[in-house]
Amino acid sequence: MGLSADYYLEQLKAESDRLGEVARLGLQAPVPSCPGWTVETVVAHVAQVYLHKIEVLRLGALPKPWPPAGLDERDTLELFDEARAAIVVALEQAGTAKQTWTFNPNDSTSAFWFRRMAMETVVHRVDAELAHDVVTPIAAELALDGIDELLFPSLAGPWWEEGDTKFPIDATLRITSEGRSWTIAADATSITVTQGAEGEAAAEIFGDPGSVYLWLWGRTSDDAIQIAGAADVVQAFRGRLTEATQ
Repeated sequence: MGLSADYYLEQLKAESDRLGEVARLGLQAPVPSCPGWTVETVVAHVAQVYLHKIEVLRLGALPKPWPPAGLDERDTLELFDEARAAIVVALEQAGTAKQTWTFNPNDSTSAFWFRRMAMETVVHRVDAELAHDVVTPIAAELALDGIDELLFPSLAGPWWEEGDTKFPIDATLRITSEGRSWTIAADATSITVTQGAEGEAAAEIFGDPGSVYLWLWGRTSDDAIQIAGAADVVQAFRGRLTEATQ
């Protein structure tokens, strides 16, 4: 876990509060960063993610079956408000050392979910803000940690061993933001991320932390960042990220 559990909890509270605030500007607004979704879709999705992780923390395993019956019949904002309060309580009760299911091959503790829930919330807060054209910044510290989390485990986990990708990159790419760098070596069957800027890279991505983080999540265009080197490597990398985060 990159930052403290207390920090993630405070960010989760603040970001979910902002998401609820923006949602009340109008649930039917279309979300440009998630084609086909409305703000209501975003809010309902986040509520269900919270409820799912509450069960994961309770059981220490994936809940089956999922989702429970009746969620679609609930008032969306009411369900969201209940779920966002409940996930905070569930995390506080679990602490950071409880053994549970995660998708991080290096961390099977509840600490993982403090970070993941904060990151889940900030990205979807931006989705709702984009729908209403009221986007606010992401804290630089949170965005830098979010870049780190997205690169591993979301991107560089053991998902590629069968070569199941439409983007079989065979190159090294580097991301740099606010004094931190990540070097990503990718081929069809693996992705490795190392901290730092050692070695050659076919392409490099630069920008402020919030812009880089949102670009990695497909929430901004290439105009929000700076790119140097092989453009085709960058575009293939974006495609690989999309595969990893669907």
